Amino acid sequence: MILAPGTTQEWLDRRERSNVATIKLIVWIALRLGRPVARLLLHPICVYFVLFSRKPRRSSGAYLRKVLGRSIGFIDLFRHYHAFASCLLDRVFLLNDQQALFDIRIHGEALAANFLASGEGCLMFGAHLGSFEVIRALGHAQPGLRVDLAMFEDNARKISSVLGAINASRTVEVIGLGRLGSMLRVEECLERGDFVGLLTDRTIDGKSHGDIRYPFLGEPAAFATGPFRMAALLKRPVMLGVGLYRGGNRYEVHFELLADFSAVARDDREAAIEQAIRHYAERIEHHTRSAPYNWFNFFDFWH
Repeated sequence: MILAPGTTQEWLDRRERSNVATIKLIVWIALRLGRPVARLLLHPICVYFVLFSRKPRRSSGAYLRKVLGRSIGFIDLFRHYHAFASCLLDRVFLLNDQQALFDIRIHGEALAANFLASGEGCLMFGAHLGSFEVIRALGHAQPGLRVDLAMFEDNARKISSVLGAINASRTVEVIGLGRLGSMLRVEECLERGDFVGLLTDRTIDGKSHGDIRYPFLGEPAAFATGPFRMAALLKRPVMLGVGLYRGGNRYEVHFELLADFSAVARDDREAAIEQAIRHYAERIEHHTRSAPYNWFNFFDFWH
């Protein structure tokens, strides 16, 4: 992924507060005490973070004022943190094949089924919006479908550790991006018919240029061109996958076609990439407005 010059990526510098041992403890509590009891623990945890996590709280407040179009208070901040914590907790149960605990409504299922039936694989772009894990859980329950993850190297190592802590028997292909051979690994996964998922709403500070700024919630924000360039070079279709948390045990999954680069001529590639990124920004904004407390980028996204 490529960044506009001078952009500071606060999310990249912020260290994780938890480690694998802590995650194992949370997993133990969740699986031994059950989801209803574990959810009760989220309330004091969220109150603590609303009160004491100053930078994320400021970012949350700035975002909520944009999306809600009004002044916000403690309840709004709490709802934002609680939606985030709920999705994190539910990841434990989804990774342990307990999808029956949830009421999951699917929109665009036929589109995903057609890609699966073709056997040619598909790039599935998402965002830090709701739960991507609920989408992967649906893929795991579908015979013959693998949903792999592609992310930058440090995050790939952390995610592999986290997944192993939650369910050591669950094998997940985690592709580390940003190094030689990354695109080849993505292509190999696509060739065997996998869906390869990327969360493409974050960029990484670097020396290269190329990001595009589009309006998002009323103010220009940077969107990375890198994932879309990869899709164009691989000549692959791109599907949007969003899993919105609707409260309680309810999730709403949306599959939409973002772009199909399989027949795009070389001379038309740049225009097709820009059109795809604009479409992505518009659809992410649509789903964000639909579920405003599902936006989990706790940093200044518009900087």
